[in-house]
Amino acid sequence: MKPAPMVIAGTVIGLAGLLSFNSTAVKVSLGALPAATAPPGSTAPPTTTTTAPRAGGSTPPPTTVGVPTTTTTAVPSVARSATGAAVNYSFGVLSVKVSVSGTKITNISIASIDDGGNPRSAYIDQASLPLLEQQALSAQSANIQGVSGASYTTAGFDQSLQSALSKLGL
Repeated sequence: MKPAPMVIAGTVIGLAGLLSFNSTAVKVSLGALPAATAPPGSTAPPTTTTTAPRAGGSTPPPTTVGVPTTTTTAVPSVARSATGAAVNYSFGVLSVKVSVSGTKITNISIASIDDGGNPRSAYIDQASLPLLEQQALSAQSANIQGVSGASYTTAGFDQSLQSALSKLGL
C-alpha cells in the first residue's frame, strides 16, 4: 500500500472522530463574595493635637494636626468557630468549619460535603481536601494556592472558607 492513501484514510478517520465529539460547557457558580466591612468596634483614626509656646511665654490653644495616631484593638483570645456557606462547586456542595483563637486559625475542617455519590468526585475530594485544609492553616487565610486537578473543589473550598472567616471578622 502506498503512503498517500494511508495518510488520507488516517486524516478522514481523525476528522470524523473530531466532528463526532460532543462537549458541553461546565457552569461554575461561585456567587458573590460579601463586601469587606470594618471590624466591630473600630472607628476612624483619631488625630493628635500639639501646642507650641509663643514668644511672649504664653501657650496658645491646642491646634489639631491631621496626622492619625495608631490605635490597637484587642481581639479576645477566646476560641471561636464558624461554619462557612454551603457552596455548590459543580460536582457537589461543601461547607467549611473554621476554629480560631484570637486572630490565629487553629483548625479547619469540612463541616459537610455531598458529592452526589459520584465515585470520581469522591476520590478527588478525598485526595484534595486535606491538602486544602493544610494550605489554609499554613497561610492563616483563604489565600491558598489550590490543588492541581481539583479546581472546582478548590474554588468551592476557598469560597466557603472566606465566608467562615468573614463571619469571624477575620
